[in-house]
Amino acid sequence: MNRTPFPDGVVAAEDIRLGSGRSRKFVGAEHGADVSYFYVENQPGEGPGLHWHPYSETWVVLEGVARITRGQETFDAVAGDTATVAARVPHGFVNAGTGVLRILCIHASAIMIQTFLDED
Repeated sequence: MNRTPFPDGVVAAEDIRLGSGRSRKFVGAEHGADVSYFYVENQPGEGPGLHWHPYSETWVVLEGVARITRGQETFDAVAGDTATVAARVPHGFVNAGTGVLRILCIHASAIMIQTFLDED
């Protein structure tokens, strides 16, 4: 597709794509923004391992079922739900449904800092 170039402040999906799928990583500092995000599409059983950030994170479930672990609690969030985790609290999620999980993971930081528990 031949598209007109985007103006400043607009980022094409293909410019921030992760791998060959539809997931994306937007690092705010690279685009003049004060927040960053992952847009994730996971198959059943997929998700990141437990990790933490030095800032809060907010998840917006767009489609599917996310089984979220936040500290000592685990709960399911479905399309339309929003959940948050405070800074430095270990967390992660997995697709607990039977279809694709589409989730937006918003990082309250212009740069992404992630420490996986197995790295501590």
